[in-house]
Amino acid sequence: MISGTTSSGTFYIFNKKEKLIPIVFIHGVGLTYEIWQPQINYFKNYSTLSYDILGHGKSLLKKHDINFDDFSNQLIELIDELKINRIHLIGFSIGSLIARNFAIKFNNRLQSLILLGSIYKRSEEQQKIVNTRFNQAKKELKLSKKALKRWFTDKYLENNPNIYKNINSILSSNNMKNFLKVYELFVNHKNEEDFKKIKVNTLIMTGEFDLGSTIEMSKKLNKIIKNSQLKIIKNGKHLCGIECADEVNSAIKTFIEKND
Repeated sequence: MISGTTSSGTFYIFNKKEKLIPIVFIHGVGLTYEIWQPQINYFKNYSTLSYDILGHGKSLLKKHDINFDDFSNQLIELIDELKINRIHLIGFSIGSLIARNFAIKFNNRLQSLILLGSIYKRSEEQQKIVNTRFNQAKKELKLSKKALKRWFTDKYLENNPNIYKNINSILSSNNMKNFLKVYELFVNHKNEEDFKKIKVNTLIMTGEFDLGSTIEMSKKLNKIIKNSQLKIIKNGKHLCGIECADEVNSAIKTFIEKND
């Protein structure tokens, strides 16, 4: 396991195993590569690559105006610098939107694609809710701790106070100027991708009780993305990759092994 920073300022953690196609993890807005620890531990015998997206953790954000192409370019520069030809790509929340963009631009570099907690065509009411959260963060220049209540079940947080503490610490460490730039992309996403360009086998997953990335959204993505399949994580909320790690990891392993 090695850590490093690319020439353009992307921080990464790479567990390289010879002759194995790396599994690459993209985290959500306001978070860092650290949220993937349950997956990195589980896939310790696989090649895994996790990194901080632009403006998060230890990765730089130099541009004033950004779009999803910038995040795809960040990833292609990272894997090119590490001399990686093809990857299994897993994106969570805004990371899934980055993964969708990457798949459209660089489909030939993918072995498989996994979208976890992805959004698609929010309703008018759902859009109002995320707009309100964004405006509150912009006004207060801090992130609401209520996010963790949306991301985990109450029982899980009660039984795992260390997780609450760790995730809250990551959220509190954000550079708010950078965070708001990235969060605004997530809030204003219009689902205008050319999904026909995603030709790689795709797994779409979401938590049963995820209110922001709903089952209905995942079902619609499953219909519109060719060669895709759907997996609902029982009892999971948004960060089911942590709370329901066993089920999520098992689904990832089964899918990747079928597509390796």
